[in-house]
Amino acid sequence: MYIWELPDWPAFRWDSNAIASLLRTVLFEQGRLIGRMESLGLSLRDEAELEVLTEESVRSSAIEGVALDRDTVRSSIARNLGIDAGELKPVDRGVEGLVDMVLDATRNYNAPLTAERLCAWHAALFPADRSGLSKITTGAWRTDERSPMQVVSGAMGKESVHFEAPPADRVEREITAFLSWFESETADAAVLRAGVAHLWFVTIHPFDDGNGRIGRAILDMALARADGEARRSYSMSRQIEQERRAYYGILEHTQKGSMDVTAYLVWFLECLLRAVDGTEDVIAAALTKARFWERHAREALNERQIQMITRLLGDFKGKLTSSKWAKISKCSQDTAVRDISDLVDRGILDRNPGGGRSTSYSLVLP
Repeated sequence: MYIWELPDWPAFRWDSNAIASLLRTVLFEQGRLIGRMESLGLSLRDEAELEVLTEESVRSSAIEGVALDRDTVRSSIARNLGIDAGELKPVDRGVEGLVDMVLDATRNYNAPLTAERLCAWHAALFPADRSGLSKITTGAWRTDERSPMQVVSGAMGKESVHFEAPPADRVEREITAFLSWFESETADAAVLRAGVAHLWFVTIHPFDDGNGRIGRAILDMALARADGEARRSYSMSRQIEQERRAYYGILEHTQKGSMDVTAYLVWFLECLLRAVDGTEDVIAAALTKARFWERHAREALNERQIQMITRLLGDFKGKLTSSKWAKISKCSQDTAVRDISDLVDRGILDRNPGGGRSTSYSLVLP
């Protein structure tokens, strides 16, 4: 039996005493982080938020097994926010739709969440009306024409059903009840309401696909309301993606339990606390990038050099060699060697220990 089948659904309850200390810690750390972000200059705040939103978008999709090009997502967010992020890459409709949803949820966090808004988000996620090769209903609630909505894993014939959502004929009234609660005022802490909102929405599972990504957009929207701040300072999806097994495990356990969601909220608050702590890396990266480009603002660099430096300041994998430069930049080996030698002479790149064909290079960071 799933929680949506219980007679007291959806009367979520929890032990306030069991989570009081953890909740106080989370609220303190959130406030400290927001204060630190506000102390940064405007350009650094822009850079930090750009990193957070990029992480949120890329990681939320990765949780569902959808791999997105990080530079493309970053370009789309920068373009939408009017942030100067160097050369902007072309963006396809699917990425643009995801970014539109994430920005609408956070930038317009105080606007009412409605059925029309949810359906618009869903349509934006699937502009071709397809999930992979499968045709799906977009911008409308699921119909369950072929089978019940289930979350399954395992090989064909040996599937394990982790969760089954309410039947399609219940979706509209379930969503109506959810939205009414989401826009209501209660005495519950706003952070706790954010956790419950995510659980409630993914339990209803109202769409053919994309419920997880939309559920995490709702989570971001509720957290923005809790923070009273449109600028995002931390990424929950980044942390959830790192703890994906635990995330799915607590959802399954909770959806097969009772209406007491204390254990789920303990996990949610602990995950949120780790997400806030993890933002230190994002801020450090933003500061490093800003200081690097400030130091080399007057350098006359060619397009290949700018693109490679941007990669090295991001999530470049492995060591930089002339062969890798030539492959990534789509240029000859001789051109790659000239580009690298020029940057070494300027003090922008440094040769790593070793030589010959294994010679590699690193950025000289401030």
